[in-house]
Amino acid sequence: MNKTYDAIVVGGGVIGGAIAFNLSKRGMKVLLLEKDRLAGKASGAAAGMLGAQAELDGESPLFQLARTSRALFGNLADELKMTSGVEIELVEKGMLRLALTERDLQEHQRISKIHKQNGETAELLTGKEARKREPALSNEVIGAMYLEKDGQVSAPQLSLGFLKSASALGCVIKEGLEVYSLHFSNGKITGVTTNKGDFMSSNVVVTGGAWSEKLLTKTGLQLNMYPVKGECFSVRTEAPLLTSTIFTPGCYLVPKKDGRIIVGATVLPNTFNQKVTLEGIFSLMENARKLVPSISQGEWEKAWTGIRPQTADGLPYLDEHPDYKGLFIATGHFRNGILLSPITGEVMADLIEGKSPAVDLSSFRLDRLTRNTNSIAR
Repeated sequence: MNKTYDAIVVGGGVIGGAIAFNLSKRGMKVLLLEKDRLAGKASGAAAGMLGAQAELDGESPLFQLARTSRALFGNLADELKMTSGVEIELVEKGMLRLALTERDLQEHQRISKIHKQNGETAELLTGKEARKREPALSNEVIGAMYLEKDGQVSAPQLSLGFLKSASALGCVIKEGLEVYSLHFSNGKITGVTTNKGDFMSSNVVVTGGAWSEKLLTKTGLQLNMYPVKGECFSVRTEAPLLTSTIFTPGCYLVPKKDGRIIVGATVLPNTFNQKVTLEGIFSLMENARKLVPSISQGEWEKAWTGIRPQTADGLPYLDEHPDYKGLFIATGHFRNGILLSPITGEVMADLIEGKSPAVDLSSFRLDRLTRNTNSIAR
């Protein structure tokens, strides 16, 4: 078995899949290693929202990256379908960010103004107008911001699409292989050691989500990153209740095919515990019923959790290691991993090829740790 590759991707979630796909598309010989099963963590648990505007208000440096990535999904959906046969279930029917209080309305006015200054659309609606658009909404909704360009995909299908497309283009994918350590020589990466032997490459990219820091700490890099547990559940209704994705900071409802609705997500930081709690699901049920009362008549399907990687400043890391050439890091996407996967795949492939990405990555560099917190151990 050949054990030398142009690039090794550590982590088989949506970010690792996107990078492997882009590298394979550029003709590189790629190996992707996943210690458990592919898309088995946050990538498979996500609801698939593409909420560049619903979750980001334009003042965050993440917003430009997010809306650039959002714009890639149309062509990406066609490309992945053509390459692998996987349908990522892209839905572009907008998103409603709801207002339940006067304070919410004021926040919507502020956010919509910023979005319009950035050339985006953000339509303010009264509660009555919101219910005309989505009749299942409760009378407690006093207003909404309609975000036409925000949409959704199937997170598991997107992850599978990236991975199967990468494989179709020659990427070697191995499940059940855990990377124990990294090899270096003269300040350069040379390969990895796994539970099934060594694999060699002058380019290694760590995309292990909330588990990335365990491996990178051994290189003297402290990412100041922590896991955030999110619980979700899904129901099925006889007739579709919603057309658009419904978003509030404390709860979202994402309508899928065949009357299925995903409701999420709780936020519990600093834990890797993946058990579903009654408390978490009950809080989501109450919030969902407050927004869409008739959801209580839906048929229970299932509940699950995902562990998302969050950073201290809320921005992902997209960069090369400051001390070891050829070691790249792409992690810390928190609840925007699905949305950011297309652009992350492209810019990381650029960095690995030694090219300058077309988007500004200065806010996502690792040296911000030393600029802001001096937390990298040298």
